[in-house]
Amino acid sequence: MSAVPRVDAHQHFWRLADRQGHWPPAELAAIHRDFLPVDLEPLRRQAGIDGTVLVQTLPSEDDTRWMLDLADQHRFIWGVVGWTDLKAADAPERIAALAARSKLKGLRPMLQDLPDDDWIADRAVDGGARAMVQHGLVFDALVLTRHLEALHGFAARHPGLRIVIDHGAKPPIASGELEPWRSRMAALAALPQVCCKVSGLLTEAGPRRSAEALRPYVHALWELFGPRRLLWGSDWPVLRLAGHYPDWLEMSRALFAAIDPAMSDADRADLFGANAMRLYGLFATR
Repeated sequence: MSAVPRVDAHQHFWRLADRQGHWPPAELAAIHRDFLPVDLEPLRRQAGIDGTVLVQTLPSEDDTRWMLDLADQHRFIWGVVGWTDLKAADAPERIAALAARSKLKGLRPMLQDLPDDDWIADRAVDGGARAMVQHGLVFDALVLTRHLEALHGFAARHPGLRIVIDHGAKPPIASGELEPWRSRMAALAALPQVCCKVSGLLTEAGPRRSAEALRPYVHALWELFGPRRLLWGSDWPVLRLAGHYPDWLEMSRALFAAIDPAMSDADRADLFGANAMRLYGLFATR
């Protein structure tokens, strides 16, 4: 293990048998199968990744408990971001029960899939948010540009809740547009408890899967969030739709080196591991 652990802050596992009626469809052949720790193990070793954060893909507490069981069985899974219904009347009790498992580090409502873009603006979620603060959990925000204003209002109401925006809020890389994505991300970046993951960007690029196409968006994230509030993640196995694990890691390193040629070793260590360790309260295991 390196002196500063290298962390993949966003990866998934799933079993198709658990996903009847849920994404991914069969036509996405590259990811339409089971993905388990044995599949990721050689890739993360090749890439020099010491530990990972396993993130939910189903709105299910059973799925969350399954992920926590995997984390107990596989030492490289250092944290789990799960799911519960944050608007349930008993959300605080549900959160307390899940948080009794030490590797639960966060929760993620799947905002991008909900029919109401302002779901997070509803005060019904506030009790669950307060319980997350009480138990030291991180709120992972799976959002698109259209959700960012409502997310900003939610974040402003809960300054003690640590929030991380997944996949840079999936910017419109395929079309090459920067606005209104950048302005709305700037408003969120002005809130000190909000961080952002540099993950999932290749799959948003469509046919523009090049470092040149990604550079304006990664540059914007670097300018807005800086070296202490960005976390690198693979978004594997979804990444398989657009690229390969070691290639995405190398592209990410090259992008940041080009954006800031004077980037210090400490900044690089933060981006590719230390920030995830701090945000999620991870403990390195061998």
